[in-house]
Amino acid sequence: MKIQDLLFILVFLFVFWHRSPRLATIIGLLCLWLAIPLFKFWIFFTAEHLTWYAAAFFAYAIALLIINELKS
Repeated sequence: MKIQDLLFILVFLFVFWHRSPRLATIIGLLCLWLAIPLFKFWIFFTAEHLTWYAAAFFAYAIALLIINELKS
């Protein structure tokens, strides 16, 4: 497990604790924004992981939005 995976887990737990779909979406967009230069410089391993992390944050945000909609 690399340091980027540990950082992802820590950030995801922070977002999970706050239960904010907006925060999850912002961090997902930040992951994609950070991945773009890495793809440009051919650093594919880290860039690919960042896109997977972004997908996880987006999926969590969607799940929170669905749960909030069902509650109301």
